[in-house]
Amino acid sequence: MAGVSRLQYPPDIRLIRVMCSGRVDLGFILRAFYNGADGVFIIGCRIGECNYTTQGNIHALNMVSLCKRIMEFLGINPERLMIEFMSSAEGIRFARVVTDFTKKIREIGPIGEAEGIGKEELKKKFRDVIGLIPYIKSSMKEKLLKMLDNIEEYESLYTKEEIENLLTNIPSYYIDPEKCQACGTCRRRCPAKAIDGDKNKIHIIDQDKCIKCGTCYEVCPPKFRAVKKLIGEPIPPPIPEEQRIVQRRKVAG
Repeated sequence: MAGVSRLQYPPDIRLIRVMCSGRVDLGFILRAFYNGADGVFIIGCRIGECNYTTQGNIHALNMVSLCKRIMEFLGINPERLMIEFMSSAEGIRFARVVTDFTKKIREIGPIGEAEGIGKEELKKKFRDVIGLIPYIKSSMKEKLLKMLDNIEEYESLYTKEEIENLLTNIPSYYIDPEKCQACGTCRRRCPAKAIDGDKNKIHIIDQDKCIKCGTCYEVCPPKFRAVKKLIGEPIPPPIPEEQRIVQRRKVAG
């Protein structure tokens, strides 16, 4: 409506259309900041007026609340991220809120520079947390599915202490070579293809590829319990290649 009505708004904002605001993933926002965006503004349908009756706008609000806490943890001003709800007929309002948001971002200043964080350090911060998105979603899945009656409650849904604990005590996963029976379950189910192994060959997790999702830990057969979850412990070095042949357990009688 804003374009059809020839309404003016700042030219330095880039519009990216998605079918539903609920389609905006946590990774989209973090990657936008990683690539140098000074601010991200999400606009969804009015609350209670979801086009697809999926309440995607509520899911987007929930995700934004989480993302703001993550930004605080990284030392980034959370006001760089905003979500608003309006209908497609509100062209005048759209132009006004976009203009106001752009003005606010200009006052805050360039990302990183305003926070006193160098470019390389900033990129590393975002790169590291982007790699943890599956872990974050898995850890927060219950809260991410919450549908609160009062949208203002989403502002306090995630606490600073909760996110600090989440991103400080990050787990690592390790396959115990003495228990691995090379069944291949963890390797087949790993979404990051971070597990190396074959039939009769002890599996090893590539820690550089691991996304901390915990899938390997969850699917490892209980009779083996070969995958270990480590928090605050050093990860044992992988065993030498020549020692990776599985020694099959003997089955009693």
